[in-house]
Amino acid sequence: MVNNLKSFEKGLSFKEAKENLEKFGINEIEIEKRKKPLSIFLDQFKDILVLILAVSTALSFLLGEFLDAIVIFFLIILNGTLGFIQEYKAEKALESLKNYISYKAKVIRDGKLEVIEAKYVTVGDIVVVEEGDRIPADGILVEGYSLKVDESILTGESIAVDKDIHTENKLYMGTYVVKGKGLMRVTSIGLNTKMGQIAKVLGETHETKTPLQVRLNQLGKILAVICIAICSVIVILGIIRKQNIYDMFMIGISLAVAAIPEGLPAVVTITLAIGVQRMAKKNALVRKLSSVETLGCVNVICSDKTGTLTENKMTVKRIETVDMSIEVEGTGYDLKGRILLNGRIIKNQLLDYIMMCAVNCNNAELEKIRNDLKTSGDPTEIALLVLAKKYKEYTKREEKVAEIPFDSNKRYMGVTVRYGDSSILFVKGAYESLIGRCKFYMCQDGTIKELTSYEKRIIAKKNELMCSAALRVLLMCMKLNSQDVDNMIFLGLVGMIDPPKRGVKLAISKARKAGVKTVMITGDHKLTAFTIARELGITESFEEVVTGEELEKDEKFIEKNIDNISVFARVDPLCKLKIVRLLKRKGNIVAMTGDGVNDAPAVKEADIGIAMGISGSDVTKEAASMILLDDNYATIVHAIEEGRVIYDNIKKFVKYLLACNIGEVLIMLFTSILNLPIALLPMQILWVNLVTDGLPAAALSLSRGDENLMKRKPRPKKESLFAGRLMQEIIFRGISIGIFATLSFYLPFLKGYNLETARTVAFATLVISQLIFAFECSTNKRNILSMLFGNIYLLIAVISSFVLFLLVIYIPQLGIVFEVSSLKSLEWVIIIICSLFPSLLHNIFAKNI
Repeated sequence: MVNNLKSFEKGLSFKEAKENLEKFGINEIEIEKRKKPLSIFLDQFKDILVLILAVSTALSFLLGEFLDAIVIFFLIILNGTLGFIQEYKAEKALESLKNYISYKAKVIRDGKLEVIEAKYVTVGDIVVVEEGDRIPADGILVEGYSLKVDESILTGESIAVDKDIHTENKLYMGTYVVKGKGLMRVTSIGLNTKMGQIAKVLGETHETKTPLQVRLNQLGKILAVICIAICSVIVILGIIRKQNIYDMFMIGISLAVAAIPEGLPAVVTITLAIGVQRMAKKNALVRKLSSVETLGCVNVICSDKTGTLTENKMTVKRIETVDMSIEVEGTGYDLKGRILLNGRIIKNQLLDYIMMCAVNCNNAELEKIRNDLKTSGDPTEIALLVLAKKYKEYTKREEKVAEIPFDSNKRYMGVTVRYGDSSILFVKGAYESLIGRCKFYMCQDGTIKELTSYEKRIIAKKNELMCSAALRVLLMCMKLNSQDVDNMIFLGLVGMIDPPKRGVKLAISKARKAGVKTVMITGDHKLTAFTIARELGITESFEEVVTGEELEKDEKFIEKNIDNISVFARVDPLCKLKIVRLLKRKGNIVAMTGDGVNDAPAVKEADIGIAMGISGSDVTKEAASMILLDDNYATIVHAIEEGRVIYDNIKKFVKYLLACNIGEVLIMLFTSILNLPIALLPMQILWVNLVTDGLPAAALSLSRGDENLMKRKPRPKKESLFAGRLMQEIIFRGISIGIFATLSFYLPFLKGYNLETARTVAFATLVISQLIFAFECSTNKRNILSMLFGNIYLLIAVISSFVLFLLVIYIPQLGIVFEVSSLKSLEWVIIIICSLFPSLLHNIFAKNI
């Protein structure tokens, strides 16, 4: 079949690829079945409390109370509709996040390498796979270099599988390349892949609840038990006093529904979802809702230097050989710039070979199209191609014979090329990894001499000077007619600079003020790492810099002093995992960045694993709980701030809803104990629950956060939602509202007002005291202007709730439905006094609560 598709070295043509896409479809697997809008709407009525209210509606109808039945039924539908709108919005918000990032695949089309979205890979495509890539489809390996693939997602076996073009030549969608590179011919896509077949069996997957959602659900059950107990007391007292059984039954059921914040879990989900979407707009893609809670607890950020703290736009500034110190002009990927020795342009045989190494020992691409420069590949390798372009004498690539792929443990890569009748092995990598493998060195005229201890001291000194100048140093060497990496010829040291990203230094300072420490992790030399860390404001002391080798030698000492270490240099991925574990062992909540495939274990181990959206490998993205779409450290700090805002907002509306519900329960309890008539009717309670409570609660979830938010220390991960004085404040405010709402009912009743007027006064007092409380929940400041205008959504919600309430009591038709009467000025005086007293008491006794 593949042969019929004419898929050879040049790959498919664009026309063939388009035809195959139309024939075979998009390369996607839809594992999770999306919830249909009707299903979301019907789910709103599955709650036990809503079912109880539905039963009360049916009983009202049977008892002839048709108006009550119609209104309560309408309110049930209204509540379900509001719930549907909120949940549907949350679903859409989370669904839209999938569009922020998509996996890429490298395919050969019409003989050219193209980077496309993996979903557009089709049958017959030739795909380039290399370390860190997620294989986009099922296929056959047609060419490979030291290829190892992690197939644990399919087999459960953690040991990577060696792949070759003869026996183990099948590659599967969703597996990861952990080493080497290769070319694959696609044979199956989408649901026809092995992964697709498993997906058909799995069917539907479900999103797990966050710890906070679980705790709130448990709280809801506890409140349900307490509420049912109180309602039972009210009903029993009414029956003993021979009050109307129907009225008591309806009040008991309505109060049970009103007293429990059944919308709380939904509001929490919506708040988390909207917060996640807000983070995505700031380039932080959170993959799991539970991570939002943890973000607010982070107190250590372990960040890679290259590409996260720095621009990852390398510029070669110096070339050092045994007998030359060469300056390279230019910045970034600008091809303009001279290569100077003592201020004069230099060209010689040694530089020829250095440029040959730069070009051939390189997998990046650089092409100038008119005035635009098209680049792809590792920035370090792009910088080497730019260097060669500046030199101009040598920019072509020779025929490749063999390749030694880069290994993060060995820290070097090599390529053997055909050069005339012979071959040359070019190798580039870390100074420490290669200097011991060099036995000779090349002079300016191309002659080869033995590398003695004297020359090695010169090279070591030059390396140290370059590192202290914050240059990343690569050692270049070669060997003739051999692929053995020992006894090589030293060519030179190439030093390049990677400037810090704009805004990173400020973000590090902001994080420090918020109690969040930044730990820089880099593969650079210790001196280079310290110089850059000092420039960024991470540390001022060289004693706070530790190498991976030092960590390996004395792990116990490092663990003891881990809180005093700010920089880890010459670190390999295994060291990263140890660093995370040591920090966590000390009780820290750790965020860890990563990009390469070998970073995945450390990223997964961290409390918040962060993958790079631009430079990150697919396997690391899968392991991460958050992806940086701009690969910028400052984005992590923004995400932590947003995590704190979300958690604070959840506390605000939890405080508001619970206190208000306690007040509603207590007014009913107090009037029953005092043998007074029922203070509030079912429809009045439902109005308070849905409109007075609902609109401000939703608005509180949209608060932007207090000014001192990033000046507070991170909260402990296991800290209760009600830590501090929150529960005491909720209970105190609920009791205050209940007492003064009861008083507002008792005073008119005592003065001879009719029952309907007394109920209207109590109804109004409950509404207004709760609306005032909403402003107090919005901020910790006791400044009236901050309370009123700090959250514009809340101001609109409160005004809307109050206007709707006025319509209920002053429009005669609505007054009949809700059994309320128009209020006169004296009654408003009672309402205002009784509504303000809970706030006054709170301000007087706040310090003692």
